[in-house]
Amino acid sequence: MNLLAIVGSPRKGKATDTLVDKAIEGVVSKSPNYNVKKLHLIDHDIQFCTNCLACRDSKTKEPLARCSIRDDMDNINEDILKSDCLIFGTPVHMGFATGIMMTFMERICWTFAKPEGKFLNISGCPIPRSNKERKAIIIVTSGIIPPIYRRLCDDATPLIRQTAKDSLNAKTLGDMYAGDIENRGVEYYFDKALNLGKKLV
Repeated sequence: MNLLAIVGSPRKGKATDTLVDKAIEGVVSKSPNYNVKKLHLIDHDIQFCTNCLACRDSKTKEPLARCSIRDDMDNINEDILKSDCLIFGTPVHMGFATGIMMTFMERICWTFAKPEGKFLNISGCPIPRSNKERKAIIIVTSGIIPPIYRRLCDDATPLIRQTAKDSLNAKTLGDMYAGDIENRGVEYYFDKALNLGKKLV
């Protein structure tokens, strides 16, 4: 089984990165044979979507439509294709996922999805190009906003959950919001992240 952890924090070794590592530790503690790969999106050349619609309008029967942009998403997409389980980690900036995570989400939307879904009376919504089922967990961090106010400042989790479902055919098995880290410390959330990782196995 292949586990891919995708870190959307611009800062390595800080709260989001550390809690993603704890979740990976939880996975490996239950199943040591998992192939684990962790990607720091900030290390990669991921250009903005240009809305050319080449991927959306592709009629390919493959699980991935080719994007018109040649950058590091080519290799990242291959990692996603191989994945069975996914961990998404991002801080919230102004209530949303980081810019690099948002750019990543835009780039995977129509490459992994086709516009054949329907929501209410709206046709052309994304559904996965592949029948491969995946599992996912989501870790969101905030330096100052405590969990009691999560609903006011966490638009990242629902976006990631929906994109994972619509594009990657991934069922989110759990998520966590690690808030007020500047006062509580990241260690406060270690057990929660560890247990969240165990849910993937």
